[in-house]
Amino acid sequence: MGINLMSDIFEEGDIIPIMHTCDDKNISPPLRWDSLPERTISFAILCEDPDAPMGTWTHWIIYNIPPNVMELSAEIKNEEKLSNGMMQGINDFGYAGYGGPCPPEGEEHRYFFRIYALDTTLNLSQGANREEFLRALNENVLDEGQLMGIYGR
Repeated sequence: MGINLMSDIFEEGDIIPIMHTCDDKNISPPLRWDSLPERTISFAILCEDPDAPMGTWTHWIIYNIPPNVMELSAEIKNEEKLSNGMMQGINDFGYAGYGGPCPPEGEEHRYFFRIYALDTTLNLSQGANREEFLRALNENVLDEGQLMGIYGR
């Protein structure tokens, strides 16, 4: 994993600020990365909670991020197709866009934000879910990276 995925509001292993969780504004965090692998056509980001009681829970799928974009500001709108051409898949809460950490009370969960540099754009129909997204990644990943934050209630 050669891409350093970072946020200005939490570091690897730190607590994700409450405004980015279901206990507050539930807005996507700002993210940035430092690597543009050769032949990158687009980036994609997946956020998941592997500690969820029912198995891995998908919090965010955003893809077809242009290669000249090296950061996402906070509070990306929860729409399937964004005005700049980026797309968002359906999270496990049942809607397009970001759904923040929302673990059961008394538990601390890990949230993995994973970035993928791709040699293509993903040709997914609107409303794509995690399985469709992962299948589309297939052999198109040039490099990847991750940032893990924690949150508990």
